[in-house]
Amino acid sequence: MSTEEQNSTSVNLERRKVLTGATGVVGAVGATFLAVPFVSSWQPSERAKAAGAPVNADISQLQLGQMLTVAWRGKPVWVVRRTPEMLEGLAPLDGQLRDPASDESDQPEYCKNPARAVKAEYLVVVGICTHLGCAPLFRPAIGSPDIGADWQGGFFCPCHGSRFDLAGRVFQSVPAPTNLEVPPHHFITDTLIRIGEGPSEGAQA
Repeated sequence: MSTEEQNSTSVNLERRKVLTGATGVVGAVGATFLAVPFVSSWQPSERAKAAGAPVNADISQLQLGQMLTVAWRGKPVWVVRRTPEMLEGLAPLDGQLRDPASDESDQPEYCKNPARAVKAEYLVVVGICTHLGCAPLFRPAIGSPDIGADWQGGFFCPCHGSRFDLAGRVFQSVPAPTNLEVPPHHFITDTLIRIGEGPSEGAQA
């Protein structure tokens, strides 16, 4: 083989190496770009994050005796600002309730107290009856022709007659088995409640 032929062969071999290397790089880069949307599909969607995300309730305009409704995880959460008279009326009802100390009911440990609250003045409960998931009515007035003359105020479920006091505790002899659920929550300020996040979680955030 002549020197000229050897040089030509050498050049062709170098070209093949360059082309092979370039093709491999392009293929690897392409595979990386293809992998990005695939890996992204494993991450929770923004909608899924929002479904479980905490929400804030502004109670600055909430008057004594009033109730505010906030949506959290697709459920209504009630914030009731109780009067001193409402709070005083809780203890005398203990003998009429199915779970007066909330031993069988769902609430954070820091709300397992007579008021079932972080701050006694504010009750925060999920507004869904623990019987079949109906929506009880807020009936704070004492005495009621459709509930009873001895009614001391609370929540009444018209679907099947379940009754709850102003701490969300269920009465005896009604279909609902447990007290209304108290969700995790804490006060960010005196007028802002974070629902879906307990005090220790808020401190870590």
